[in-house]
Amino acid sequence: MFPETIEDVQAIVRYANKNRIPLICRGAGTNLVGACFCDQGGIIMCFSKMNKIISVNRTDMTATVQPGVVVGDLQKTVEDVGLFFPPDPSNLRVSTIGGAIAQSAGGARTFKYGGIKDYILDLKVVLSDGSIIQTGSNTIKNATGYNLGQLFVGSEGTLGVVVEALLKLIPKPEASQVLMAYFNSIKEAANSVNTILQNRFMPSTLDFMDGNAIKTVERFFNIGLNTEKDALLIIEIDGFACSIDYQRESIIKILNQSGASGIRYSTTEEEAKKIWQGRRASFAATAKLKPDVLTDDVIVSRSNLGTLVKGIKNICDKYNLLVSIVGHVGDGNVHPQIALNLDDKEEYKNYKLAKNEIYKLTASLGGIISAEHGIGVEKKEFLPNVVHGLSVDFMRKIKKVFDPKGILNPGKIFD
Repeated sequence: MFPETIEDVQAIVRYANKNRIPLICRGAGTNLVGACFCDQGGIIMCFSKMNKIISVNRTDMTATVQPGVVVGDLQKTVEDVGLFFPPDPSNLRVSTIGGAIAQSAGGARTFKYGGIKDYILDLKVVLSDGSIIQTGSNTIKNATGYNLGQLFVGSEGTLGVVVEALLKLIPKPEASQVLMAYFNSIKEAANSVNTILQNRFMPSTLDFMDGNAIKTVERFFNIGLNTEKDALLIIEIDGFACSIDYQRESIIKILNQSGASGIRYSTTEEEAKKIWQGRRASFAATAKLKPDVLTDDVIVSRSNLGTLVKGIKNICDKYNLLVSIVGHVGDGNVHPQIALNLDDKEEYKNYKLAKNEIYKLTASLGGIISAEHGIGVEKKEFLPNVVHGLSVDFMRKIKKVFDPKGILNPGKIFD
């Protein structure tokens, strides 16, 4: 069903609740954990017709939007008036605000600017009986009772249906520049990032590609990457135009002292896009290796990043799986991209075994199994491995309070 108004949503929810029909919300369907998968049938409520940017307030620096607004469209709209909405999931050209809220989306800029959860001021939510609540206010500060808004962020549509969001905006940085540098290992790259931060520089993005990702992208897209190196670091800096040269030269000095080579930086917007091209092409390149590609999302502290990446490589080698690894160094967030043939039963079995070991390794390093993709159906069996059992029990109780009949996206996060 394709609702066009809040009243449409209320009517659909009431009908589903009265007849105990599963109700699954859908934005663009770009999530990677089966969060909008309909394994129990029911009603799919698609928000492609509720896609309006209702207002942008330049004085208060806020935007009021419907859930079907595409993240990239919102960014362009507010940047045209000198404002900035930093959350940048990699699929921002198609992913929607509603989906980003449901999955607590992040992106490359999260380390400096935070994820979608940090830009929610108020949500209008239709509950499972069709009633409406508002979770916040049109103010930057709010210490009035429980922070209900954050309860819905990342809830994957299991507690209520977000039909309108008031988002915080910030001033748009005056200028930006992208640097890239090669290293002999992910550990060296991570150490250089630590040194950059210790010298009080705060890049807006700190992304990496491992040696397999570099080789795979170069093999299929031939963009001039150095395939002899085992790590590529991509750094974006921003701020006042007068500060960019100082930031760049200081960071290049640190990179040189940290063993980097092949350092380049953009001088035009086109060059910046070209530097980012390799990182953004890694998933598409890995997809060319086998009929299918599955990507994951695990995170540890930055000090354990090198150990996690090395461990993932060893696990995939053990099970004879092709993997390209990319991620966000600043966050310690790693995305293994595994190419395989899902019709090959042996290969799929090996993938399941490898995934289980990757999650165990992540947990042993004090990490968690999802930083920005969510749990959905793909990871729910592993949730107790990283979340205390009593906490999961309280999650179930919260679900029962908001959705007593269990109609809202059933079977997601936990059974």
